Amino acid sequence: MPRNRTESPRATCIAAPLRRAAVHPASRLARVLAGLAALACAGAAHAQGLLTLQAASGPSGTTYSVPVETMLIFAALSFLPAMLLLMTSFTRIVIVLSLVRQALGLQSSPPNQVIVGMALFLTFFVMGPTFDRLYEEAYKPYSEQRMNLEQALARGSMPLREFMLQQTRESDVALFARIARFEPASESEALPMRIVIPAFVISELKTAFQIGFMVFVPFLLVDLIVASVLMSMGMMMLSPVLVALPFKLILFVLADGWNLLIGSLVTSFG
Repeated sequence: MPRNRTESPRATCIAAPLRRAAVHPASRLARVLAGLAALACAGAAHAQGLLTLQAASGPSGTTYSVPVETMLIFAALSFLPAMLLLMTSFTRIVIVLSLVRQALGLQSSPPNQVIVGMALFLTFFVMGPTFDRLYEEAYKPYSEQRMNLEQALARGSMPLREFMLQQTRESDVALFARIARFEPASESEALPMRIVIPAFVISELKTAFQIGFMVFVPFLLVDLIVASVLMSMGMMMLSPVLVALPFKLILFVLADGWNLLIGSLVTSFG
């Protein structure tokens, strides 16, 4: 009689996310998440008896066992929020959207969840080509075991480094290079990430404040006009902010403000 074949828990745990990712072959993000889930399941299956860190030196560099690589991946995942905030276009976008809300005189509309969600999806849109390069040059070869973890991390940092340096001012890079006593290099590959990341952050903050200033000016003019009219009419007790709010809203809507704002933000990244 044929015996019923039962898959082991480890094989089922690893195969399930891969089958789910295969349902949507066009979604690279789903495949990346499925690969991380497979690594997590593999690490859980090897938890007993494999707690000792093992590393072997080969011709292509240091190769770690699956539990060690799983631990390193989970350690890297803890830095994902900071990487998303400070190594992508998220900083500039979320600051400009927050300044627009303040310029309109709105306290909680749109709410913070909407602003953060909009900034997050705009970040994925702007960073799409960079993420595609990171997937093709680093994650895909690593998942196919054509390079080890160290090589994948080195290859994956190159697209992010190029994106950050394109948006960073030379004066900011020179500032941190001088503080770190690092000799200025003509090639971007020679700059360490400890110099590139803080220089990119302060450049993004400066650019976001510049865009916010340009957004504030027309709404400030509306506030001044409304306040002058109320003063001339002797309506001292009426709040100029309350009266100016509908005028600023209708001005923003008639000028198709969201279209102009989002278009300017996206194109500001070149």
